[in-house]
Amino acid sequence: MHERDHRLTLLGRVRSALAEAGVPHALIGAAALALYGVSRSTYDIDLLATERSCLDQAFWASLSASGAVLEVRKGDLDDPLAGVVRFTEPAERPVDLVVGKARWQAEALARAESRIFAEVELPVLRAPDLILAKLYAGGPQDAWDIAQLLAAGDRERLYKEVEQHLGDLPTPAVRLWRRIRLEDPSR
Repeated sequence: MHERDHRLTLLGRVRSALAEAGVPHALIGAAALALYGVSRSTYDIDLLATERSCLDQAFWASLSASGAVLEVRKGDLDDPLAGVVRFTEPAERPVDLVVGKARWQAEALARAESRIFAEVELPVLRAPDLILAKLYAGGPQDAWDIAQLLAAGDRERLYKEVEQHLGDLPTPAVRLWRRIRLEDPSR
């Protein structure tokens, strides 16, 4: 990392390390929701990548040298994720890099669009892909997030785009989507 990069926020430095290594990544979670008009409070910032080299401590040597503390948690063979890297630093919002292992996640990253969040320009999952990620996670908060994204956006376009990629998701995610569609008050 360049000397000037040390002045960047933790998010900016994580993003720079990923970009310099050519690793596709994007903002996800509550931070991405906020960019689509959905307000949900969380303190950490979530990013998605699919490059497993991100789970190697050596990949982050320059960040560690600049004072960031990182914790790598690798998933096992049955885990839907390859792992998570948590970055912390005093007076900074924690950053979690979720490392996926599904083809659809890599395709979603390829469709990500550049936006500004917390004064950092970075790729952000498009709303339909964020819905796919929420379906994949499948929790009650994820279902609520999806309903809010649908309410805040062009519902019909979102339905159409999500359904184009729904076949790439596991059965529980498809079931959740069907339930959300049935419960949609605009239907």
